[in-house]
Amino acid sequence: MCSLYSLSGSGADSSLTLRLTAAGDAFGEHEPTLRFGPSGDAALATEPVATAKMKTINGTKFLNIPEGVEVTCKSRTVSVKGPRGELTRTFKHVQLEMEMTTNAAGAPQLKIQLWFGTRKQIATIRTIYSHVENMVIGVTQGFCYKMRFVYSHFPINVALNGRVVEIRNFLGDKLVRKVKLLDGVDYVRTADVKDQIELTSNDIAAVSLTAARIRQSCDIKHKDLRKFLDGIFVSQKGPIPKED
Repeated sequence: MCSLYSLSGSGADSSLTLRLTAAGDAFGEHEPTLRFGPSGDAALATEPVATAKMKTINGTKFLNIPEGVEVTCKSRTVSVKGPRGELTRTFKHVQLEMEMTTNAAGAPQLKIQLWFGTRKQIATIRTIYSHVENMVIGVTQGFCYKMRFVYSHFPINVALNGRVVEIRNFLGDKLVRKVKLLDGVDYVRTADVKDQIELTSNDIAAVSLTAARIRQSCDIKHKDLRKFLDGIFVSQKGPIPKED
């Protein structure tokens, strides 16, 4: 059912415009307009309706802090201290509130909340929650990335020279590929598994970025990638398992 709610037009040569409104969502996101020309002919057109983005009044999430971990938050700069060390990260690029509180049992927890945010802005709450959660896991368990060497003919030789990973004989190249380990990342050659290295760190961003740089250093260029499958790839990743 439609009803008339506005009328515009004047003069003998001008067109007459009728704007209609429908009950419910009959026209979707467009506003129907019935236009009458000077000769009396009519045409129905639809125009987009400007709609405001809906905002959530308040979005809040709590991160429980385990025993043995100390978390401090000031001006959106979070510091996490645990058995394996300390990590600090700044989240000042995100407009939200962060503060330390306690739950009903008196245990510490980190409160992250945002007022009057759009859907995408509210989604940043979970993002910050995951970052801090990874920091807590890093100072308690740590993260490990395992990488395997894949080759069909030329064996890949990988060695550690100081803080630099040197890759030789990739596809028979004489070029020595060098990747510097980021701060806090440790390199270990697996003893019981052939052609495997392990990268460990408390900071998941540092260890994952180091693994990505090692893989990208072995990119194959100017060859058919369906045939040449050599490289160094991540085979396993995640927190270091807890010892029983």
